[in-house]
Amino acid sequence: MSFIRESELPGIGKKFLIQTRSGDKLAVIIHNDGRREMYHFEDDDPEETLSQISLDDDEARQIAAIVGGMVYKPKELETIEVSLQDLIIEWIRVEPHYQGADKSIEELEIRKRTGASILAIVNRHQQKINPGPEHVLSVGSTLVLAGERQQIRQFKELLMGKRTGEPDQV
Repeated sequence: MSFIRESELPGIGKKFLIQTRSGDKLAVIIHNDGRREMYHFEDDDPEETLSQISLDDDEARQIAAIVGGMVYKPKELETIEVSLQDLIIEWIRVEPHYQGADKSIEELEIRKRTGASILAIVNRHQQKINPGPEHVLSVGSTLVLAGERQQIRQFKELLMGKRTGEPDQV
């Protein structure tokens, strides 16, 4: 069973102890100045460090994007959904037959019509985090969305061109 334990480090920052389902143990320390330190521990000895790495804020964010699937997401996970209480983060690939394909965020009035937010647009060789209204939802792009379940559903309907009342096929 996996778990994450969080604790304050007064004058330093926060410490996160993570044990994965496979039994690996990792400590992440986030310093108040933005530095991150990560420690990988021996399974049966929490004092025996197998590896350590220090990252500045930019490096940590780049690695977070990679690990979090913003840079590359395996094909099997293209429709994965992450839920944090009422917040849903979902990846959607823009297909050629979608009516919203090759239209801009502004043209589709996404926030106004659905309430959902596009966190990133990921293409084969580039990514745009927090895209502006002028960005086009091109065929083959993967969109990283955030919103409540109803907002994500409305976004899919808008993107795919589904009329309200049609049965879900997603």
